[in-house]
Amino acid sequence: MNCHPERSEGSAFCLHRHFIFGLALAALSAPAAAQQPMGTVATHDALVTGGLEVHGERARLLSNASITAYDHTASIALDRGGEALVCATSQFHLLHSGAGRALLFGLDRGALELHTRSDMQDVLLTPDIRFTIDSPGQLDLRLRVTANGDTCVDNAGTAAPTLLLNDAFSSASYRLFPGQHVLFEHGSLREVVDHEQSPCGCPPSAPPVQLTADSTPAQRAAALNPFPVAASEGLAPIAPADNSAPAGEKHTQITTTFTYAEGQPAPPSTIAPPAPAQTTTTAPPPTPPGAHDLVHAVGHFFHKLFHPHS
Repeated sequence: MNCHPERSEGSAFCLHRHFIFGLALAALSAPAAAQQPMGTVATHDALVTGGLEVHGERARLLSNASITAYDHTASIALDRGGEALVCATSQFHLLHSGAGRALLFGLDRGALELHTRSDMQDVLLTPDIRFTIDSPGQLDLRLRVTANGDTCVDNAGTAAPTLLLNDAFSSASYRLFPGQHVLFEHGSLREVVDHEQSPCGCPPSAPPVQLTADSTPAQRAAALNPFPVAASEGLAPIAPADNSAPAGEKHTQITTTFTYAEGQPAPPSTIAPPAPAQTTTTAPPPTPPGAHDLVHAVGHFFHKLFHPHS
């Protein structure tokens, strides 16, 4: 979830509360909308769960569908006409809203594009903002929610509908007119960057690298390992670190941060230096007295015995 980190409510609760509202709308209109499918999506483009029917390689979305795009854009062909594009690795929800063909679009994370004729009962939810239709029009809407909650909205086209935005955590509101391209910092309707220039929808596909006879090694490496544009847009998942340990053994992860500021003495090392080698001198065993010394000692003894005053 991408709720504002300074809001008092938990991030897991913010979008959940929106979807409870959406589910309530769906429940009220269930008898009228039960027989109306919402759209279809290719199963090789996204992971699809919820109320659906699978026919070959396409899933027919019936109710309360959750669509998580794989590493490329997943296109949902809407039964009422038009399409919803779920950008690479983004998570999206689609429900019935009210009566008729109105839909509730929910962007959990990532980016989304809507290209369809709006319905006055359409609702669009992000973790921080609720969008409703203030006046009808042709939706050419591009939307992106970043990891810190920044919400980029491009309501493109002069025929676009006027959208009414409400803050999920306060009474703040904002009216978005046709052709407006704005950024709500941290998902707040009080922190608006008007005339935003960064794109809000799906990143373009990287063009294939054309190799020639004089291509450099770097160009050949790029052709073999193309860098996905989605990664630079924050839409590609990060591979988890391998924290596996052999069975039966504990796994301990230690993180150490080293810092250094110019002009300051380096911090003392936490590793003790090796102790200096000690030199041990071993005295050789005493040499046993020789025969000459023994005879001299015995003679000296007897001389003292018989000549005590000498």
